[in-house]
Amino acid sequence: METKHTNKKVLVEGLKKMGISLLCMFLGPSLIHIAFSNQEKPLYIPILILGILVAGCAVFFAFKGLKTILDSMFKK
Repeated sequence: METKHTNKKVLVEGLKKMGISLLCMFLGPSLIHIAFSNQEKPLYIPILILGILVAGCAVFFAFKGLKTILDSMFKK
């Protein structure tokens, strides 16, 4: 019976996705805070929309990265 090993290439890919998620986790709320701090400026709405999209990307990449890491450990 063969023992299972972690697929290192897939693991590195998952860690990269988690790194992107970590970057977005800081950038998204920062953009949202900047937008709400400057509500009278003309770029309020575009910065707010960008911040919400970046925050959504943080959640997306966190799930994709975690799934990729688990696949590297438990799939054949």
